[in-house]
Amino acid sequence: MSTLTTQYVQKPIFKIVSQTARERGVRAFAIGGYVRDCFLGRECNDIDIVVEGSGIDFARAVGEKTGSYVTVFKNFGTAMMHFEGDEIEFVGARKESYRRESRNPIVENGTLEDDQLRRDFTINAMAFSLQEEDFGALVDPFGGIKDLAAGIIRTPLDPDTTYSDDPLRMLRAVRFATRLSTPGHPFSIVPESMESMRRMAPRMEILSKERIAEELNKMLLCNQPSMAFQLMDEAGLLSGILPWVAALKGVENIDGHGHKDIFTHSLAVLDNVAAVSDNLWLRWAALLHDVGKPVVKKYEPGTGWTFHGHDVVGSKMVPKIFASLKLPLDEKLKYVKKMVWLHMRPIALVDDEVTDSAVRRLLFDAGDDIDDLMTLCNADITSRNPVKVAKIKSNFELVKRKLVEVEEKDALRNFKNPITGDYIMEVYGIDPCNTIGQIKEVVKEAILEGEIGNNFEEADALMRKTAAELGLKPCK
Repeated sequence: MSTLTTQYVQKPIFKIVSQTARERGVRAFAIGGYVRDCFLGRECNDIDIVVEGSGIDFARAVGEKTGSYVTVFKNFGTAMMHFEGDEIEFVGARKESYRRESRNPIVENGTLEDDQLRRDFTINAMAFSLQEEDFGALVDPFGGIKDLAAGIIRTPLDPDTTYSDDPLRMLRAVRFATRLSTPGHPFSIVPESMESMRRMAPRMEILSKERIAEELNKMLLCNQPSMAFQLMDEAGLLSGILPWVAALKGVENIDGHGHKDIFTHSLAVLDNVAAVSDNLWLRWAALLHDVGKPVVKKYEPGTGWTFHGHDVVGSKMVPKIFASLKLPLDEKLKYVKKMVWLHMRPIALVDDEVTDSAVRRLLFDAGDDIDDLMTLCNADITSRNPVKVAKIKSNFELVKRKLVEVEEKDALRNFKNPITGDYIMEVYGIDPCNTIGQIKEVVKEAILEGEIGNNFEEADALMRKTAAELGLKPCK
């Protein structure tokens, strides 16, 4: 019999699951994100199947029918397989209870109804029946389909219970509202849920930093990530998770002089970057690019508000921020730190004469990340004065053209000194010492200033001249 949702369960896997359920005498349902995304008209290749019984045993039975390899996660009682481009996860229906001090539930076998009750939001609790007698029927005990149409994020149970049991759901509420929103169909978190978050915010302390960072990364990868940070701030979550970003809020006035709200500006820059780049770590750099401003902020009579050195101070703050969230402390950290450190440099070139020397030094410091840096700097132009923006962007194009010209001529991207320490020691028969560093620095500075070309021959000649002035004689 045709039902409201038959068109959404036409994939062969659903018929195979239905047949397997009938043979094993259990009930099976498609549930969660796949169901939600079907109604939103979004492509979804992640399918969750909940079974009233053992999800692992059921997955193995389906795997035998499809010839698919089944990966089992015994600790979680789940199994996963790939079939015709979809990733399918199987889990047994369960009910959960929580202890106050942990977000890890006590799990027992349950029914579909039990499983839906444990879901985070009504729009994620909808299910499609895969039984032969009502194949494709929508099982929606909490009105998720209406909430989806209304664009609201609401918990099936009392929000205090939902968020106290698992505080990560507060961040998930923020993420779903952000990710599902479109210009034509915005999503919001219902007021009673926002109020509950403010009450439950201290419960975030029981979460691992890794889980929080994972949610933040997903938020940052949304089309308009600023919405997530605004919602976290409204819900009272931001100050506990990212106090350095929360500190950007507010405008201080002295003698009638105020500065712009750095928090609002930073989120605008973040959205500007998100509009042109999917690079997660460049988005982190956009969020944190002005994080040093509250530290160095100073009012100078006759001048106004200044933020001198906020780029250097901010770059030094990045490792602490990453460590606090258990974010990677590898090349990704170095990349974000470098972006924050250099984000003022191209803008400074706009204000001054664009000399070859200044461009060489920028290329030297930025290396292969120069294009990302220019993307960040372009996104940082957020003035409401259209004349000012047009002028800055025009000058910015001049800087970009100069970068291309100097790079083509001098090949300074990822610069490596033609003169190495080993070479100096070999030529002059000396052991490691400060003199070697002096010689290398002279050569590097000469190349960056354009006094010699970026090649071994000219660098070698300058090395020998400098060494002679320092009293060194070649041993060969």
